[in-house]
Amino acid sequence: QVQLVESGGGLVQAGGSLRLSCAASGRTYTMAWFRQAPGKEREFVAAVLWGAGSTNYADSVKGRFTISRDKAKNTVYLQMNSLKPDDTALYYCAADTRLRPFPVVAPPDYDYWGQGTQVTVSS
Repeated sequence: QVQLVESGGGLVQAGGSLRLSCAASGRTYTMAWFRQAPGKEREFVAAVLWGAGSTNYADSVKGRFTISRDKAKNTVYLQMNSLKPDDTALYYCAADTRLRPFPVVAPPDYDYWGQGTQVTVSS
């Protein structure tokens, strides 16, 4: 069992920045961030391979968002810069505890999820 606890969401103006954190209670192979806006499907944002630190991003956030992990704290971060109103969503942290080819971008491939943290970007 892996528990994921997210923090760091909030309200920010367009062009601003936020950093999300997700603390994991157990071992994982891949951790990722997804987001879901009202009326839309959950979409992949970014993933990090825990051991090697390899990263992967959705095209919509490349160059603006950075995913990273702190092994000592067992925590993954999502630094979000140059935020846009379209980034408004509920952001979820996810963990895949199974060893599989990276990147892992499909929600069903993740077996543990956080509770979600709201990010709202005003124009």
